[in-house]
Amino acid sequence: MRTSDFDYSLPSELIAQHPTERRDACRLLVVERLAKRLIHQQFRDLINCLNAGDLLVVNNSRVIPARLRGQKEGNGAQIEILLTDQITPSQWWCMLKPGKRIHIGTRIQLHNLDCKPTDHWITVREKNNTGKYLLQWPETLDVLQTLSKIGETPLPPYIERKPIDTYNDRELYQTVYAKNEGSVAAPTAGLHFTKSFLNKLNDKGVSTAEVTLHVGPGTFQPVECDIIKDHVMHDEWFEISTETIEAIQQAKKNGNRIIAVGTTTMRVLESAAKKNDIIEPQQNRTNIFVHPPYTFRIVDALLTNFHLPKSTLLMLISAFAAPGNVSGRELIMQAYKEAIEKRYRFFSYGDAMFLHL
Repeated sequence: MRTSDFDYSLPSELIAQHPTERRDACRLLVVERLAKRLIHQQFRDLINCLNAGDLLVVNNSRVIPARLRGQKEGNGAQIEILLTDQITPSQWWCMLKPGKRIHIGTRIQLHNLDCKPTDHWITVREKNNTGKYLLQWPETLDVLQTLSKIGETPLPPYIERKPIDTYNDRELYQTVYAKNEGSVAAPTAGLHFTKSFLNKLNDKGVSTAEVTLHVGPGTFQPVECDIIKDHVMHDEWFEISTETIEAIQQAKKNGNRIIAVGTTTMRVLESAAKKNDIIEPQQNRTNIFVHPPYTFRIVDALLTNFHLPKSTLLMLISAFAAPGNVSGRELIMQAYKEAIEKRYRFFSYGDAMFLHL
C-alpha cells in the first residue's frame, strides 16, 4: 500500500486547540467493523458499548515538561530543546532547533520560563544518524525536578494558540491515571476519561489494567516514503507487568474482551505477544509498525482519537478495522469523511472513535 492511500483534507478549524471543559463531554464515533456501520454518540455512551468482564488496558505514562529554551555559549544564539529519550539520569537524547550549527562540545545555558538565563549548563556529547543530539547534564542535577521548574509542556506542533499556558496544560495534557514519567506526547485516547467515569465502568464490572509506553515525538511525524512498508518506525520504551498479563489471561480465559485504550497501548500488547499469543512481563523497546494487512493477537476492541493524515497511527487503525486484510482503509477513510462532515474535532484534544466487532 502507498502512503497517499492514507491522506485526507481537514479544515483547520476542526483541529482542536483546547480540551473540552469536561473530559468525557466529547463525541464518540462507534465503528462496527463487521457490519461496516458508523454510529454517532457521546463519549459517555461508551459505557453502553462495554460489557461486564471486559478489560480496559491503558497507558499510564506521564508527560514531562520536556521543551526547554536556552542559548549557545559564545554567540548567544537562541536554542529550543525537546528531550526525547533518557539514557542515564544525566544523559538524554534530544532534538535541537535550529540544529545545523550545533557541534559536539557545544555548551548551552538553559533559560527559565520567563526567558531569563539560569545557572544550568548542558553539553552536546554526540549526534546520531537520525539528527538527534545526546545532552550531558551535570550529574549533581535532578533533571526531572529541573524540568518541573523551567520546562514547557511539549504540546503538538498543530496546537497554535498563543500564549501556551504551560502550567495549565501540564494537567490538561495528561491522563487521570498518568504516573510513570517519560513521555513527550500524551497517550491521547485516555484524555477523555475522568475518575468518576472510570468508577462507573468499574461498577459495571469493567476492569482496568496498565502498561507503560513513553511516547516519543515520532508519533506526530508523517510517513514520508511512498511505499508504507519502507518506513522505518521510531522506537519507544515500554513495560508490561506480571499483574497486567495475569488480568489479560484471565479475561481471555473467561471469554471477555481486551480493549486497548489508544494506539500506544495497542503497540505494547502486540510487541509483547509471542507467535503463540503468550505475553511475558518485560521492559523493552519497540519499533513495531502496524499497517494493513496485520493479524492482531491480543486486542478485541480499540478506543482511539482522530489522527494526522499519512500517519502511522492512521495506518494502525486501518489495519484494525479489518484484521488480516487491506479493506479496513476504506472503512476508516469513510469514517473520517463522515466525521469531518459532522464537524468532529480532530487530534490530541479532539473527539474519539471506538472500533469493535
